[in-house]
Amino acid sequence: MTDRHLDKTPTILRRIVERKWEEIEERQRDLSLADLKAMAGDQPAARGFADAMRQRIEQQTPAVIAEIKKASPSRGVIRDPFVPEQIATSYEHGGAACLSVLTDHDFFQGHEDYLKAAREACALPVIRKDFMVSPYQVYESRAIGADCILLIAACLSRHQMQELEGIAHEIGLDVLVEVHNGEELDDALTLSTPLVGINNRDLHTFDVSLDTTYNLHQRIGDDRLTITESGIMTIADVQAMASRGIHGFLVGESFMRAPEPGEKLRELFFPEA
Repeated sequence: MTDRHLDKTPTILRRIVERKWEEIEERQRDLSLADLKAMAGDQPAARGFADAMRQRIEQQTPAVIAEIKKASPSRGVIRDPFVPEQIATSYEHGGAACLSVLTDHDFFQGHEDYLKAAREACALPVIRKDFMVSPYQVYESRAIGADCILLIAACLSRHQMQELEGIAHEIGLDVLVEVHNGEELDDALTLSTPLVGINNRDLHTFDVSLDTTYNLHQRIGDDRLTITESGIMTIADVQAMASRGIHGFLVGESFMRAPEPGEKLRELFFPEA
């Protein structure tokens, strides 16, 4: 699976990654890597995910990656009816800098078509949020129109992350690397991407603590862009992050449960607008 010690990878994540390798084998039987590379090469230029985040962060205004997610393994269906185009438009009007779209089928009820539909409905850059383990998925991400991919340090070795990032940058994709602790951050900082996501959720206990971002952010240089993930629930949370120089956010579930996701985004991040 990976060359990271299995006892350090949470059970649910191991299950997802094992299933992901099976899925890749299935897909390769239907579409070869060579054909996928050709499809990726036919795509227009990416929208510039990292640049969109940097512009906001350098202005010290909230740079929000707003997530489009139908379900999760722990909570089941989060939003029904689920219409990615409407959600994307709502987020754009609400002030999002970028979108995140879940495409994992088996655990999050996602789909590649959700990413395509969301991206076509707005002008925002889009990250494909999935569990990247193979070069095949990187080319696939470009082929379906993604502007950025997610690399999760908890399920990848340092070498794997470097390999996947290299391919992504070669074909015009930005990379967001996600970490949960100091060991993963050590690996992440060997990459060239400026986008470092700090997930405040402990994958073993599922507890959420904003201290995770506060502590790890101190180790991230000014040449990187810190994006805090999970647990941002109130205006006070946003202000606490801003007071520490953190202006990048990835938020999903609280928006997905709101009648109008973009209005919820505006209330949380731009209350005086």
